[in-house]
Amino acid sequence: MTTALTATTAPAERTPGGPRGLLWTVLRVHRTALVFWVLALLGATAVLIWMYAIGDEARNGIVPCATPAGDGHPSCASVEAITVDDVYAGWIALVATALTYAILPVAAWAGGSLIGRELESGTARLAWSQSVTPTRWLAAKLAVPAVLLATGTGGLVLLNNWARGDGDPDLVGDWYNADAFVGTGPTAVGYTLAGLALGALAGLLLRRALAGAGVGFLAALVLCGVLERFREDLWPAVTRRQAGDFELPRSTWPLGWDTTWGPHPGEGEPLSTSATFHPRTHYWPIQYVETGILLAVAAAATLAAFWLLRRRTP
Repeated sequence: MTTALTATTAPAERTPGGPRGLLWTVLRVHRTALVFWVLALLGATAVLIWMYAIGDEARNGIVPCATPAGDGHPSCASVEAITVDDVYAGWIALVATALTYAILPVAAWAGGSLIGRELESGTARLAWSQSVTPTRWLAAKLAVPAVLLATGTGGLVLLNNWARGDGDPDLVGDWYNADAFVGTGPTAVGYTLAGLALGALAGLLLRRALAGAGVGFLAALVLCGVLERFREDLWPAVTRRQAGDFELPRSTWPLGWDTTWGPHPGEGEPLSTSATFHPRTHYWPIQYVETGILLAVAAAATLAAFWLLRRRTP
C-alpha cells in the first residue's frame, strides 16, 4: 500500500527537450541580446513619447511668417526663435533610420551568435544528444526571436506614426524617402524577419560565428539595396501629360519629366509636359508588395535552413 501511494504522489518529470525547456534555453543562452533589445525598445519608446509631446511646438516653427507680422502670420523673428523643430526632425529621422536598418544587426547576430557560434562550439550537438531533435532545436531558435522582433518592431512602427502626427514633410521627410517609408509601415517588420532568416541560413552554411555574422550582414545589406533601388517599380506609376507647364504636389514621388518645346527650345512656355510619378495613395500598395517580397525571402531562407540542417544531420 505504501509503495502504491508513493508511486501515485510522485511528481511527473519534465522532459528536458520539451517546448518550455527549449523556450527558456533560447532566452537564457541569448539573454544579453534580449536585454539589449529590451533596452533599445525602451529607449526608442521614450524618445517617441518625447517627440509626440513637443510635436505641436515643432510644427509652430515651420509656419509661414511675415516681417513685420501681419495678414494672420507671425513675425519671422519669433518663428526663427523656435528651435525645437530641429530637435524634433533630428530624433524622428534617427528613429526611422534605426527601424530601416535594424535588419543589418539582426542578420549579423543571427548568423554569428544565434546559429554560427553554437555549431562552431558544439553546443548545438550537445542539445541534440539530449532528446532535442535538430529540427525542434532550429524551430525554437527561430521562433523565439521572430516573435520578439516582430512584436517589438511593430510596436515601434505604431509609436513612430503616432509621434509623427500629421506627417508634415518639412519635419519628418517625404513619404517616399527610404527611412520614412520603411519606418512607418509593415516593411520594417518584414525586414527584421528577413534578416533573421538570412542570418540563420548563413550560420548554418558556414558553421562559424564570425563568418556567419559577416555573410548574414552582407546578405541583408544587398537585400536592402536591391529593394530600395527598385522600390519605384513595385507598383505601376502614373503618367500625366498636359499642355504647357505644371508642378506636382509636394506629396507625390516624381520619377521623370518629359518636356516638348516649340521651334526654339528653352524659350517661352513648353508646348506640353509629361510627368511620371507615384501619388501619395501608392504608399500602401508599395508597402504591401515590398512586405510580401520580404516575407517570401524570409520563408525561402527558413525553408532552406531546415533543408540544409536535415541534410547535415542524421
